[in-house]
Amino acid sequence: MQKKKIILWTLLSVVILFCIYTIGGSFYLINFALQPSGKDNVKKVTHINDSIYSFMKPWTDSLNNVKAIHDTTIINSEGLKLNGYYIKSAKPTRKTAILIHGYKDCAYSMMPIAYIYSHELGYNVLLPDLQYHGKSDGKAVTMGWKDRKDILLWAKLANTLFGNNTEIVVHGISMGGATTMMVSGEKLPPYIKCFVDDCGYTSVWDEFNYEIKEMFGLPAFPLMYSSSALCKILYGWSFGEASALNQVAKCKLPMLFIHGSADDYVPTRMVYPLYKAKPQPKEIWIVKGAPHAKSFQLNQKAYIKKVAQFTGKYIK
Repeated sequence: MQKKKIILWTLLSVVILFCIYTIGGSFYLINFALQPSGKDNVKKVTHINDSIYSFMKPWTDSLNNVKAIHDTTIINSEGLKLNGYYIKSAKPTRKTAILIHGYKDCAYSMMPIAYIYSHELGYNVLLPDLQYHGKSDGKAVTMGWKDRKDILLWAKLANTLFGNNTEIVVHGISMGGATTMMVSGEKLPPYIKCFVDDCGYTSVWDEFNYEIKEMFGLPAFPLMYSSSALCKILYGWSFGEASALNQVAKCKLPMLFIHGSADDYVPTRMVYPLYKAKPQPKEIWIVKGAPHAKSFQLNQKAYIKKVAQFTGKYIK
């Protein structure tokens, strides 16, 4: 009898400890991933951009001198006030780029890409702050999933701002790349013409699963499952449903996939199932030796040429 009690108490203790680990670990993971500290701001990313790209300070100074960078806002379906910036082309044009930043970045982190479209290609440019980033409201990072609906609102605003007859490319890097792909599977307005994904992940599940193994050495079970369920309860979406892979499979518009061969944050292997799932038309460019989100920094001329060639086929 005494032996059975010991076994039962041992089992009960294991169950209690497992529940504490799972529940506590889930809250920690959600807070760590979706309410991160140390988010970038305009001042920080401007300093970083100026130190990396020789063209950035002269170009942005020239824009600021003529007050060409404008603030704007939208209110999304959840009542969140979202911030953005836009730059009109020096010459009136229908060509427009919406540029989407990465995790913990802000809209200004995409200014080097804005340089490509604005300075080199003569586009209008719109740069939104995603939810919980920059100056935008938000309860937590949505990893692109809820942001995909916001980007459609930004596209509608861009079309209005730039003449109601626009031709738009959506171009994102890292989480912005995943957001771009998530947008691509939605019902799209006729003014969106093509997409550029630079190093986006297949799904939030895949990316988080990869990261908890790399950072903490933990398996998917039980934390991935419990954290995904907790995310659904707290924020209305789960890791599994936030799938760029499922979204690109529904996309009929052209897409260019860019990924560095040395990416160990969103591992390079993720781009291949994305490319395979995407129906034609599509292109892929694996940038030799480029780490995560560094393809443009390390290959500026080639990157500009590739983007110009791709978008030039679909936006006139």
